[in-house]
Amino acid sequence: MTFSALHQPPARAEAPYTRRSVLTGAFALAAAAALPLAAAGRAYSATAPDIIGCAAWGARAASEPVVVLANRPERIIVHHTATANVTDYSKQRAFALARAIQTYHMDAQGWIDTGQHFTVSRGAFVLEGRHNSLAELRTGTRQVRAAHCVGQNTVSIGIENEGTYTSQTPPTAQYEALADLCAHICDQYGLPASEIYGHRDFNATSCPGDRLYALLPTLRKDVAARLGTAVAEPEEAADPLGDLVRQATGRPASTYAEYLPAGLLP
Repeated sequence: MTFSALHQPPARAEAPYTRRSVLTGAFALAAAAALPLAAAGRAYSATAPDIIGCAAWGARAASEPVVVLANRPERIIVHHTATANVTDYSKQRAFALARAIQTYHMDAQGWIDTGQHFTVSRGAFVLEGRHNSLAELRTGTRQVRAAHCVGQNTVSIGIENEGTYTSQTPPTAQYEALADLCAHICDQYGLPASEIYGHRDFNATSCPGDRLYALLPTLRKDVAARLGTAVAEPEEAADPLGDLVRQATGRPASTYAEYLPAGLLP
C-alpha cells in the first residue's frame, strides 16, 4: 500500500550513540526502467529522480574541501527541517530553502557546507545539499562525509524534508519524491529498503517528527516496491535510559536543533 492511499489532500562531535541494531543483507534490484549500472553485479535499476545540483540553486562554495570517503553508505537517515509547513510549493521557494539551510549550517553551526546530502521541498523538488553528493551518488561507489546525524556522518546518506511533521504528514507529492529518492539511493549503493531510518533512531531528538517517523515502515515498503524487492523491518534495540527520560519528561533525552532562525527564510 502506498502513502497516497493512506493520505490524500545538528551537533559537531561524532559519537557512536545508536538506538537501533543494523541489519544487512543481499537483495535483488528491479524497477520499471533500467539505467546504466553504477556497481557490478546488479541486474536492475530504479528510475533516477531529477535532482537539482548545488550550482543550480545558488550554493556558496564550501569553506574547505568536502571530504569524499572511499566507502559506500550503509543506510539512509530521514530528517525534517522543522520549518513552517508552507503552501508555497514553487521551485523558487525550494531554492530559497536550500540557501537558507546552507547559510545556517555554515554561519551559525560553523560547518564547512550544508550538513545533509539531499533536501526534498514541500513542492517535491529534490536538491543536492552538500557539494559533490550528487556526483558520488551517480558513481555509486563512494559517499561524501556529511554533518546531519552524530555518529552516522561517514556511513549514511542524510535527507532533509522541508516542514515540521510532529502533528502533520508531508504533502503526498513530497512523500512520493522522498520515496523515489530513497529508491534511487538504495539502487545506486546496493542498499535494502530496510536500511531507511529516522534521525531519532540514532540521536536523542524528535526528528523527523512523530507523523513522518510513523510513515517510515510504509516508506520502506514503498521503496522496496519500487526496487521490486521484499522488505524486512529493522529490529528495535533497547534504550532503557533514553526511554526513562522520555517517559519522565515527555521529550527527547537532549535537544538537537533542526530549525532556521527567524528572518533567515521568509
